[in-house]
Amino acid sequence: MATRTIVLIHGLSVSKHSWDGWAAHYAAQGYRVIAPVYHPGLDKPFEILRQNVDDPILQAITLPQVIAHLVDTISALDEQPIIMGHSFGGLLTQLMLQRGLGVAGIAIDSAPPKGVLPTQWSFLRSAWPAVNPLIPASTPWMMTFEQFQYAWVHPLPLDQQRAAYESIIVPESRGLYRSALTDDAKVEWNKARAPLLLIGGEQDHILPAALNRANYQKYAHADAITEYKEFPGRTHYTVVAGESWEEVADYALDWAVAAQALGAKRAIGGATMPI
Repeated sequence: MATRTIVLIHGLSVSKHSWDGWAAHYAAQGYRVIAPVYHPGLDKPFEILRQNVDDPILQAITLPQVIAHLVDTISALDEQPIIMGHSFGGLLTQLMLQRGLGVAGIAIDSAPPKGVLPTQWSFLRSAWPAVNPLIPASTPWMMTFEQFQYAWVHPLPLDQQRAAYESIIVPESRGLYRSALTDDAKVEWNKARAPLLLIGGEQDHILPAALNRANYQKYAHADAITEYKEFPGRTHYTVVAGESWEEVADYALDWAVAAQALGAKRAIGGATMPI
């Protein structure tokens, strides 16, 4: 029987509230939707998160702590869920699948795991304020509007850029940004796992489509179902929000349901062709 549970993992510099639209969209279709935080102390209203630039949690939180919290949260569910993640949440989705969690995973504009080298100028320019080694990792970072404009929403009209910034961006841990470069973010490409779809936005600056394709290509020799889908014209923001975001949400869910069914057939020696 197909799962009726979806876990949505948010990215860096946003909160679980960035998934509110997706959660409501899936709940209206009869799914139970869980949008976990990275740490229990971050489960607060958006307005409070946005104002708390010096939150002690952001000064000390580590990727192993985030992973452990997500593993505990997902393992406590009464059924294996579909796991979807955006940006750093896409990386976390990959890390959850390789731990045997989930019936299918969707990594949207995923941060690259260790071993996928980001060389694109737009990535370097977007990420530099967070990874600048002259600033201690223990100093939280609040992305400025100008940084957000370039990295997330560059093609949008100014009023839409400002509205997006004011509605989703919160202070974030610099340490978590830098942790993607460590062994804690290492993916075992050929390990048995649930089906995985990687989604890229054609106009994404911070995590360019080419970087998502490079991530996908690392799975070339995996036996598990792995696919890549690129959405034309979409940025790091508009692949999950803004006008017609439902197109991406519906594609992701339809793929996960189909992949879950095909994965079950494969397990009993049925289907052999990828979807």
